[in-house]
Amino acid sequence: MKTVRSERRGAVALLTLDRPDALNALNRALLERLEALLAELREDPSVRAVVVTGEGRAFAAGADIAEMQDFTPAEGEAFSRLGHRVFGALEELAVPTIAAVNGFALGGGCELAAACDWIYASEKARFGQPEVNLGILPGFGGTSRLARRVGVAWAKELVLTGAPITADEALRIGLANRVFEADSLLDGALAVAATIAEKGPLAVAQAKRLLHEGQDADARVAHVMEQSAFGLAFASEDRKEGMAAFLEKRDPKFEGR
Repeated sequence: MKTVRSERRGAVALLTLDRPDALNALNRALLERLEALLAELREDPSVRAVVVTGEGRAFAAGADIAEMQDFTPAEGEAFSRLGHRVFGALEELAVPTIAAVNGFALGGGCELAAACDWIYASEKARFGQPEVNLGILPGFGGTSRLARRVGVAWAKELVLTGAPITADEALRIGLANRVFEADSLLDGALAVAATIAEKGPLAVAQAKRLLHEGQDADARVAHVMEQSAFGLAFASEDRKEGMAAFLEKRDPKFEGR
């Protein structure tokens, strides 16, 4: 049984977590399947954006507690390393990634959403890091990515209380970018992804890289990185096409060269 479905909507890849009976809980099989799909997407130049969502009433309700219950310390660390490796691969995709959070995004589910470039939430979504309620702590990047996204104080409140928040609260603190009515969430996310897919893919990839790497760099270093990337863009066929299309008042046809 496949734990993650992969579909194409034009140049957009849609990944759907598909363990609805378990609220899409993240077990090793699901993480390994997701890792394999991400490896395929990384090598496919026709993919220009990715949307991640969940089947049923959850995005992902967390890591699979039934699977973790009897873990030894070594097995727990190995499971954390697996999650970090997979979510790191998602974060490092050259194309933009959008989490379409349709329901519960708790624990590992919240961490998975935070590994995407940004989050769109259904009005029914609930976010949280409830691991302390189980006597453990976030293991898939929750103590680092969450703090970078919402600030240290909010990350501490979410992680240390274990309390969930609503979609509107996630929007207010900057965890979610937008909140949609439940029936329009996926279409909204796919529409934005399709819009991105029409842009110059080399420029999008470089801009994403700079935004990601620049946040941890000294501002002067980040500025130099940007200057270099800006100059390199002028060597691309995409740049020639984009500027010619603008001057000729037509839509560009980018080929990623």
